[in-house]
Amino acid sequence: VWIFGYGSLVWRPGFEFTSRKVGFIRGYSRRFWQGDTFHRGSERMPGRVVTLLEDYGACTWGVAYEVRGEQIDASLQYLNMREAVLGGYDTKLVKFHPQEKDAEEPILALVYIATPQNPSYLGPASEEDIAAQIIVSSGCAGHNIEYLLRLADFMRYFCPQAEDEHLFSIEEALISILPCLCYAEDSLEET
Repeated sequence: VWIFGYGSLVWRPGFEFTSRKVGFIRGYSRRFWQGDTFHRGSERMPGRVVTLLEDYGACTWGVAYEVRGEQIDASLQYLNMREAVLGGYDTKLVKFHPQEKDAEEPILALVYIATPQNPSYLGPASEEDIAAQIIVSSGCAGHNIEYLLRLADFMRYFCPQAEDEHLFSIEEALISILPCLCYAEDSLEET
């Protein structure tokens, strides 16, 4: 079984796997439209994590993990809790295209997608509003800023040829807000 990750799964799968491949799926765009009240936020201050939006001309880069034998049941149980129960995501099968030049046919992979029907779905907002929400959110897995920056780093280092305008514009908005916050904190400490 292959499992495709496009958010925190790219750097922290949390399950044993036999192999992993960087690549993409077609027909989806990655969006910070899913709320998170456990891993990267709280009930009071939900974080923002990514989901996939059907988008005919787009592709989303990430990592596919191959799980075999006993790894299959253990990984699916773990992901069901992490993604479906705690995250509100549903599963779909997609065609994964490995990045490798000598890659064979696309691989059928399982992917977790949060739909507008789940209670944690936040939907669209401006890049500035999403960045502002990310800055103030933190959960059991860490600060929401870490989630955004790790995902942007993954794209830069493993998929330098790919463009993810949504992701990088939120990162840019976050970076433009942070100096203001640092200055405000410094001013408060001086008083």
